[in-house]
This record gives sequence, C-alpha cells and structure tokens, in this order.
Amino acid sequence: MAGGASSMVALIGYNTMQIGLYGMFGAAAQALFQQAGFNLPWWVYSYVAMASIAVLGYRQVDLSAKVLTLLVVAEYLCVLILDVAIIVKGGDSGLSAAPFTPSRIFSGSPSIGLVFAFACFVGFEATTIYGEEAKDPKRTIPLATYFSVLLIGGFYMLSSWCMVNAEGTDKLVAYLGGLQDPTWFLFNMADRYVGHWLSLTMSVLFVTSVYAGLLAFHNSVARYFFAMGREGLLPEHFGKTHAVHQSPHTGSIAQTVIAAIVVGIFVVTKQDPVLALFSWLTNVATLGIIALMAIASFAVPSFFFRNQKISDGLFSSYIAPSLAGILLVVVLYNIVINFTVLTGASAILSYSLTGLIMAAALVGLALAMRLRAKDPARYATIGYEKV
Repeated sequence: MAGGASSMVALIGYNTMQIGLYGMFGAAAQALFQQAGFNLPWWVYSYVAMASIAVLGYRQVDLSAKVLTLLVVAEYLCVLILDVAIIVKGGDSGLSAAPFTPSRIFSGSPSIGLVFAFACFVGFEATTIYGEEAKDPKRTIPLATYFSVLLIGGFYMLSSWCMVNAEGTDKLVAYLGGLQDPTWFLFNMADRYVGHWLSLTMSVLFVTSVYAGLLAFHNSVARYFFAMGREGLLPEHFGKTHAVHQSPHTGSIAQTVIAAIVVGIFVVTKQDPVLALFSWLTNVATLGIIALMAIASFAVPSFFFRNQKISDGLFSSYIAPSLAGILLVVVLYNIVINFTVLTGASAILSYSLTGLIMAAALVGLALAMRLRAKDPARYATIGYEKV
C-alpha cells in the first residue's frame, strides 16, 4: 500500500518539477534572444523546447544521455574557470573561510536554506530508474549514485565559497539586495573576474542547463509511468516499451501532453513564468521528493526487521536510515511551515499546493487497493521486478 501511494507521489513530484522548469526556461530564453533582437513571448520558447524534448524522450535514452552529457560538461567547465579565476585573484578582499563558520551557516533562515539545498540535490536518485537499462546495475548504479552525490556536493560547496569570496563575505548580502535580478550575480562575477566572453557563454549555458534539466526529468517521469504500468497500477500500455526505440514511449507522450496543458493554463491566466509557474511547481516537487526520501528511509529498517536473515549490520540496516528519516521529517516540517515564503503566493494557494502531495498519495493508495481487490497475485509481486 505504501508503495502504491509513494509511486503516485513520485509521479506528481517529478511532473511538477519538469513542468515548472518550463517557466524558467521560457524566461531565460526570452531574455537571451532579446539581446539578438527577437521579442517573442516566453511561452513560445517553452513550447519549442517541449516539442524537441518530446522527440528525444520518445526515441531512446542513449540519444538523450549524449545531449545531457555535452551540456553538463560545458556548464561544469565554465563554472570551474570562474572558480579558478576567483581563487587566483584572491577574491574581493582575500580568501576567507568565514562562510564555513557556524555563525554564518545558521544565520538568516536556515530552514529556507535547507530547502534550497535539498532542491539542488533532487535528481541524484534518478540513477536507479535506469537500472534495467544498465549492463551491470548492481555495480554501476550504486557507483553512479555515490559519485553523483559527492560530485554535486563538492562542486556546489567549492563554487558557493568562491562566489561569496568574489564579492566579499561582508558585502555579499547588500550587493545581492541591490541587484534588480539576483540571478545575474554569477554573470556579473564572470564579467569581473574573467571577461565578457565567459558571462555570455554562461548566459547561453544557463538556458541549456535548464533544458538539460527538462530532458532529465522528462525521462524520469516517462519511466515512472512505465514502472506503474508494468506493476498494474496504471493501464498496461504504459508498461510496454517501443518496438523500435525500446523507450517508455507511452509515458513520454503522457508527460508531454500534461506539460502542454499545464503550461497553457499559466499562459492563458497570464501568470509570471518564474514567480508563478517555476516557483510554485518546483517547490511542490521538492516537497514531494523529500517526502519520498523520508518514506524510503523508514522503509529500510522495516524491511530488515521483517527479513532479519539478510540484515546488512545494525548501523546500515537500522541506525543510519532511521536517523536519515527523522532528519528528513524535520526538513519536511520546515518546508510546510515556510511554504508561503518559498512560493510567494497567498496562504490559501500555498497550502493548496502542498495538498497536491497528499492528494497524490491518496490516489496511489486507491490504485493499490483496487489492484489488490482485482488481482491479489499481481498485487503481491509489486516491487519484485529484478533490477
């Protein structure tokens, strides 16, 4: 039952993340192309991206992976160039370790910072989704997961420290507050420490990085549709792959249709692509995905308690996952109580958005109950697909 509820939460979470990113992509692409004299509405760029992603997702994961790899490598190189330049020049007034002191870490609104930190890591768990497509999943999936966490954590820590030192630890807050658009901070630092060529390149890559995120989350959603169709929670045609491309094509089509409709609603109601579409939906997604992580953490000791013969040790099987679950619940609590701050929307709308996660869980629970009543034997095998 918990698995059925969680599956729908995952489906809603990754869908809202993917769709919300169309708002950021549209706004970023509009700003970039306006410099070249094109004055098209943001949603034109969003729908063009949507059409191309529909094609890539429908075909095969190899094509999508090649596109993602090219974009991500370019983005990493640009930020690393800026990091090195800041370190070599000593920042604004000398390199300082002050950002790592407890007084700085816990200043301001730590709970809001935690939410954004977790949002930055959303996606690392997607390695397991591709388990059935890996040649040696028992080896490559754990390695890919550990590597992605270490790479993301290390890269963000280094780059954040460099950015703080680029403006100066005592000047940063005032500087950011004076910017008309705080997202231009990174580009301004690139201009200052390297040159305009890097800021221009980064402007382009900002658009492509959002596109890469759109593509990655599209593939994740398509595979959740596939898994739920295969397990019997959704109609069976979702659980079949394309005869030629071997892709979860039905899920890919469904995700594209949902995205087109939701973006269309925001266009017709004239909502802001970033402050509304992006902010509202990506925060709902973060809430849902952290909820899934908490459920998964508590599921680990529960599983080993029922199967003590295959326990992996006291710490790995019980202590570590239980502590992780407790900490994630604390983070969830802080997200909910600060959701109006995160979305910038009214209290009624903000808490209605959080209600989407509970509604998804109830729908998933109902689907699982229906399957158990209709086909008890199939229900009993949910989650036993070999990876």
